[in-house]
Amino acid sequence: METLSMDLRERILASYDVGKGTRQEIADRYNVSLGMVKKLLSRRKQTGEFHSWYTHCGRKPYFTEELRQQIKELIRTRKDITLEEIRASLNLTCTLPAIHYVLRDLNLTFKKNAARQRARARRRGKSQSRMDGWAKPA
Repeated sequence: METLSMDLRERILASYDVGKGTRQEIADRYNVSLGMVKKLLSRRKQTGEFHSWYTHCGRKPYFTEELRQQIKELIRTRKDITLEEIRASLNLTCTLPAIHYVLRDLNLTFKKNAARQRARARRRGKSQSRMDGWAKPA
């Protein structure tokens, strides 16, 4: 559901102020619900404003810009820090994946060095075939 434009809000309130009908008739004329007309009228009566309040809704971000800068500084000083150590150092209450996503958004990655890489099976050279010992078809 989209918010009403400021122009439509102003026309609804102006119609009500001039007395061009009941609240229900105004709602029908502008194709909005009766509840919306009541909400506009009550908000204007209480606060004097009638703009949309949806800009103030929603969950506030946990990782503020200040906290992101602290994480960057912490990683700059300790290159081998783990996610758990970041959480403990900054007294964060979030999950480890949440910290990972912030690091990804900041384009900070942890590149492993050769000593930490998992051991891999050695590839066979070109001279060795998979069928060593098997007879080749004639």
